[in-house]
Amino acid sequence: MMLRLRATSSLIAKYGLLIILSLIMFFPFLWMVISALKTKDEIWSFPPTWWPSDPQFSNFLSAWDLAPFGQYIFNSVFTAVVIVLIIVVNSAMIAYAFTQFRFKGRNTLFAIILGTYMLPVAATYVPSYVVLADLGLLDSFTGIIISNAVSVFGIFLLRQAFLQVPRDVVDAAKVDGANHWWILWRIFLPLTKPSFVTLGLISFVQMYNNYLWPSLLIKSEEKMLITQGVQQFFMEEGGYGLQWPLIMAASTFVILPLLLLFLFAQKWFVSGITDSGVKG
Repeated sequence: MMLRLRATSSLIAKYGLLIILSLIMFFPFLWMVISALKTKDEIWSFPPTWWPSDPQFSNFLSAWDLAPFGQYIFNSVFTAVVIVLIIVVNSAMIAYAFTQFRFKGRNTLFAIILGTYMLPVAATYVPSYVVLADLGLLDSFTGIIISNAVSVFGIFLLRQAFLQVPRDVVDAAKVDGANHWWILWRIFLPLTKPSFVTLGLISFVQMYNNYLWPSLLIKSEEKMLITQGVQQFFMEEGGYGLQWPLIMAASTFVILPLLLLFLFAQKWFVSGITDSGVKG
């Protein structure tokens, strides 16, 4: 009886802690949505009001009409999706080469690739900018896509997942006459699908939220990404810095695509992190 009581108490304590931590993590988003429904006076009131007396749902329409957020979101989603597709394909091929091919200097080459992951990203901006300028790719989606087309993290993640695939399965496929391309996409992909989804989700969020590098490349307003659009919305004419309800409304529908993406992909995302990466 005592053991059962202790187990129940421990379980309640764990779930209670998880609930508290979840509320802490969710509170900034909740406060952002509520603030988008307030008037400017209610945001600056002290003590702060929890819920507006007259919710201003029109703030969302006003924020959407004051800037081309639809174009900004499309630009970010388009570039992020293309980058993710390229990253997944080349990371899978490189990881496959490191796990299935035997060649001299394989481990040394992999160590060098991992070593570049420790290089600060900002340190690569100047040489990357010069290269893109020489290629005439400044102020273009192509420049953003090419400059983000390789992920060291993706190579490492998929390599670790591929190492968990039973060697007997690969050997059996080779005996049946399968080539490397078929083995990669018909055997490794289905068996390590959670790792692929995890890589795609993390890469998409990273590219969607990228600000500093696109702000150096993109100058045309019609090509700006959502991070640049929100910053411009905040600073335009020096007035929106005081229009916090509109800023909160803009921030809400900017974050919404990421929340929907995680909502649909959370099963695979959690599985890719907690499991060994191989589907049983």
